Amino acid sequence: MIERIVVVNDLAQPKGGASQLAMESAVQFARRGHRVTVLCGSTGNDDLADEGIEVVALGQGRLLESNPVTTAVRGLYNRPAASMVARWIAANDTPRTVYHIHGWSQILSPALFNGMVAVRGRTLVHAHDFFFSCPNGAMFHFGKDAPCPAKPMSLPCIASACDRRGMASKLWRVGRQSIQNALLRDYPLPLLLIHGGMAPYFARSGVLARDMAVLPNPVRPFVPDRIAAERNRSVLFVGRLEATKGIDLAAEACRRAGVRLVAVGTGDLGDDLKRCYPEMSWVGRHEHDRIAAFAREARVAVMPSRHIEPFGLAAVEALWSGLPVVTSADALIAPDIVAAGAGLAVNPRDADAFAGALAGIFADDALTLGMSENAHRRTTGLALSPDRWLDALEAAYEGYLDGGRPGLVTAVRRSVAGTGPAPVTTLAPRLRPFRNRPALWGV
Repeated sequence: MIERIVVVNDLAQPKGGASQLAMESAVQFARRGHRVTVLCGSTGNDDLADEGIEVVALGQGRLLESNPVTTAVRGLYNRPAASMVARWIAANDTPRTVYHIHGWSQILSPALFNGMVAVRGRTLVHAHDFFFSCPNGAMFHFGKDAPCPAKPMSLPCIASACDRRGMASKLWRVGRQSIQNALLRDYPLPLLLIHGGMAPYFARSGVLARDMAVLPNPVRPFVPDRIAAERNRSVLFVGRLEATKGIDLAAEACRRAGVRLVAVGTGDLGDDLKRCYPEMSWVGRHEHDRIAAFAREARVAVMPSRHIEPFGLAAVEALWSGLPVVTSADALIAPDIVAAGAGLAVNPRDADAFAGALAGIFADDALTLGMSENAHRRTTGLALSPDRWLDALEAAYEGYLDGGRPGLVTAVRRSVAGTGPAPVTTLAPRLRPFRNRPALWGV
């Protein structure tokens, strides 16, 4: 029996995919009757407290929101974070308590791992990104606008000007990664990967296969039935309006293809995009259930991320709704989409090729119909329903407590292989919205 689940994350507020997933899991575990504690670096969250969840908050802001000098020191090793976590563990830990780390790079810092030494045999890390081994967290060279081939923390890696904020930032990140690696050298923690394509990148830095298990993200489609994409005339983008997500590349490709982009989201590029591409529809941010209206009018969805996208929540939500997806070839799910005949993979930086892919889909109703049907029927293995994802995590925790690291990895692999994807037409009744908001379930 699991006595308590401790969710560890920089933020207690569900901002962004990883934090949303972490906090939603805490809420749903509490609703399943588990005792749940959230250890976070930010301020607390009354919504969590209303669910009966204990929240232990450090009360700090994210690195870029703080004084630069404070940030430089605290980001390397946040002593108050380590102390907070260690004190809570000393006062509250039990032999059947499991610790699930989601994010630490923004506030908690590598000091978190020092604070958790006493319970490292019951601690696991959810790899929403590559911060476990890569200094910039992306396995991507932002200067070259291409995936990085270097082994993390090798001399070529350290010398590489891959950081989007310049070499000084890169060297600071190398220092932070060195501290983290030193703290974990004697006891590397097991990883849950959100896509199997992440494994080779972690293996490059020495993570062993026995320490990794793939647990696909939980997903709800935008709509339960297949959208008749072949009848529609718009392109759907759902995500942050920022350069890393490639929204500017999508807008230019749509202009060249003569098709209308409907962009759901907000971000730093929003004002510039509205000014440069006034013919496109910039509809702002909407909750999951409201996106359905835009999805039902779309012929194809796009995910043109510049960096390596480990999962791509919006892309899978679109696929499960019957929308073909044109994705960046660097996205880890790109081969899955192409193999299923559910869309195309392109270099989104090549505006003419990107536009050509879109134009081809808009010009051929039969092609679009086939892709739509394949998307709806042949991509279910890319993710899990929310209920089955929670079931798999519960099994993983029990396996970890009973059989250690091998028990954890075996339980995850058995859960995913044994159940397969769930029907996605409905959600289980107990997955109620978090404080009257629909769960987003993903990264």
